[in-house]
Amino acid sequence: MKGSENQINTYISQLEGLTDQIGWSRNEKLAYWINLYNAATVRLIVQNHAVRSITDINGGKPWDKKVVTVGPKNYTLNQIENDIIRPNFNEPRIHFAINCAAKSCPKLMNSAFIPDNLNSQLTKQAKSFVNGSKNDISANKIIISKIFEWYADDFGVSVIDYINKYSTVKIEVNTTIEYKEYNWDLNK
Repeated sequence: MKGSENQINTYISQLEGLTDQIGWSRNEKLAYWINLYNAATVRLIVQNHAVRSITDINGGKPWDKKVVTVGPKNYTLNQIENDIIRPNFNEPRIHFAINCAAKSCPKLMNSAFIPDNLNSQLTKQAKSFVNGSKNDISANKIIISKIFEWYADDFGVSVIDYINKYSTVKIEVNTTIEYKEYNWDLNK
């Protein structure tokens, strides 16, 4: 990605230039903010390419660093996620779409989120994450990502009920739940 820094900056500049979102659909707005979050995260890592972990940036608080400007306002990653995306869209699948550049994060999609395909893209990301190597799922025991603990309220139902929507393994209601330690090393 270091060799693509100019392209990343151009893409972010294009997104930053889209300040008038009046008349945009819900999917257009959500795709926009997810794409901006992910691009800003990638740029933050590229600008700090010698770090071993995103937590090595900005005194351990990379999510509080101003990383983009939309209209007259500068935004941090925390503001995009917690002040815009989570409260305005009530879409728990974003936790599998936005990427914090750590090994324990969901995989970054290799294309942008598109409003017309947003629902299927979010579902694909949810299935990929739930059934991927970040979680160990069996019918009567699950060892899952801390994402499910940190954002439990966002999922709207029990964690098991939510995971069962996307899991290839049907988890029993009273299954034991453990949470994996989050690996903050870069997900190269």
